[in-house]
Amino acid sequence: MKNKFLILGLCFAFLTACTDLADLNVDKKNPIAVSGESLFTSAQKNMTDQIVSTNVNYNAYRFWDQYWTETTYTEEANFDVTTRNLSQQVWDELYRRSLANFKESARLITDEITFSDDQAKAKVNKLALIELLEVYTYSHLVETYGNVPYSQALDINTLTPAYDDGLTVYKDLAARLNAAVSAMDASVGGFEPGSDNIYQGNTAQWIKFANSLKIRMGLVLADLPSESALSHQLVESGSADPILSNDDNATMDYLSATPNTNPLYADQVLSSRQDYIITNTFVNALDSLNDPRREYYFEPNLDDPNTPEVEYVGGRPGHTETYGSFTHVNEALRKPTFPGTIFSASETEFLLAEAVERGYNVGGTAEEHYNNAVRLSILEWGGTDADADAYLAQPTVAYNTAGGSWQQRIGTQAWIGFYNRGFEGWLSIRRLDYPELKLPDAAVSGYPARLTYPINEQTVNPPGYTSAAAAIGGDLPETKLFFDTH
Repeated sequence: MKNKFLILGLCFAFLTACTDLADLNVDKKNPIAVSGESLFTSAQKNMTDQIVSTNVNYNAYRFWDQYWTETTYTEEANFDVTTRNLSQQVWDELYRRSLANFKESARLITDEITFSDDQAKAKVNKLALIELLEVYTYSHLVETYGNVPYSQALDINTLTPAYDDGLTVYKDLAARLNAAVSAMDASVGGFEPGSDNIYQGNTAQWIKFANSLKIRMGLVLADLPSESALSHQLVESGSADPILSNDDNATMDYLSATPNTNPLYADQVLSSRQDYIITNTFVNALDSLNDPRREYYFEPNLDDPNTPEVEYVGGRPGHTETYGSFTHVNEALRKPTFPGTIFSASETEFLLAEAVERGYNVGGTAEEHYNNAVRLSILEWGGTDADADAYLAQPTVAYNTAGGSWQQRIGTQAWIGFYNRGFEGWLSIRRLDYPELKLPDAAVSGYPARLTYPINEQTVNPPGYTSAAAAIGGDLPETKLFFDTH
């Protein structure tokens, strides 16, 4: 009798386990449902990777800023963006791999059930942070292309979205940014540290980031008389609590193992690419100022033990050169865990120095903010306060004796400080018009004031492309965007 019950029990268990044979087709290692948190993590990384990348298929700004040049494949250094379809890659990374994931992350988190007040507050912070990073990503798109799909973007039912006016988009982004900051509660967290790989869920630091972004976006609008009120509101409200310490820099924590390493490691070490060298434009500028950051920016690969000083030799932008004969990028930047920075305290201070010169109410003097910016940059790279003191004491560096307009003084030092932050260097050059860079001899266009639209847009979205190109004055690299008025 016991054996009969045992047999019946085994048969029942077997039948119960197999009532839904479809379970056998579920790949538990690759789930079809993902969480909003995991999508946020992916979007945050994709966005940061695009901004800090050195891959010529994704990011050419270091060449346009003339920090680096190429020795063999010189297309990007000569402003050629069509050979490798750079425009398409930037477009896809920011729209499809970043913004689309942020949008879906927000939808999933909105639908999540909360069971406590703390969970509800954390949910509000999560959604505000997603909104903040969407604003940051869209601002890059507008500052890169001009008019872009916005109001109809990321809508699966709209295959040919309209392009919105760049200034109109920027103003809407400013409103969204103000609302996101107001929604954040610094007393509670948001995403868990494992989901947020920039500030590890520290809402107070994200508020500082948002305020620094306010300052930057406000100054992008500063030369437009029609936007004076909005520009002042953004800059002056942001100055209350921005990033002012290197401890609060917005940096992605990369890992030592692929695929989560710093893109520079993948681009230059794993690919064994021996093509990037420092330009003579940048080397000569830093040599003339006896800049203490040279040992952190440059590799002493030309060091001669028989001479007392390290020699740095830059290559001509856009020229074919011999890789081993010129100064290379410092090895530290090529480490897999080298942090990817998307906003820094030195950037905030350079912006505040500019704001004072423009008459904005942000406190302090232009000289104080300028000195803070230079010092923070030197310390960020590994220098000392003594290095900063000696550097700032030079008449060619000191704010009141360096000569030129405030745009030239701030613009030149910001350019030096933005080394390895190519997009910010490019934006600063376009806004302040300093330093004045000489075009490469083989340049295929004038200095790029924007990135041209992806070639695919001409075929998949001809109405949007045609109207956008006409509205901005032509889909050309030299077409200046709404904020570039000089």
